[in-house]
Amino acid sequence: MNVALLNASYEPLGTVSVQHAVRMLFRQVATVEEAHEDRMIGPHPWPKVIRLVRYIAAKWMYRPAGYTRRGVLVRDRHRCAYCGGRATTVDHVLPQSRGGRWTWVNTVAACERCNNRKGNRLPREAGMPLRFDPYVPTRAQLAALL
Repeated sequence: MNVALLNASYEPLGTVSVQHAVRMLFRQVATVEEAHEDRMIGPHPWPKVIRLVRYIAAKWMYRPAGYTRRGVLVRDRHRCAYCGGRATTVDHVLPQSRGGRWTWVNTVAACERCNNRKGNRLPREAGMPLRFDPYVPTRAQLAALL
């Protein structure tokens, strides 16, 4: 279970584990913004969202995010790039067998049905145009979507 982490200015920075959040609370570098009402950890409520006490300049948040399958699903909001339904898989726009790589601009979220239907073809060959163009998100963009 993860805890959302906010900067002192309330901008999202990402998530941390519950253990890390508790350590931050006890070191007094963060405060609880939203908590589970029925659970406590010492003097602190069980956190859902914590906020840093001091502002940190998060320039690193505006660099391109590292590629992950989970990141593709988050970037595309778990929506299929072909039909708009609930996406559970990642599809290569240019199939791997044709030299497609695991990159942000070559992968999109897709439902199993569309992924199987498209198969080893390009979207135009399969008659399945993309609803949006894939892009390289920043870490801040992904954190805001979590």
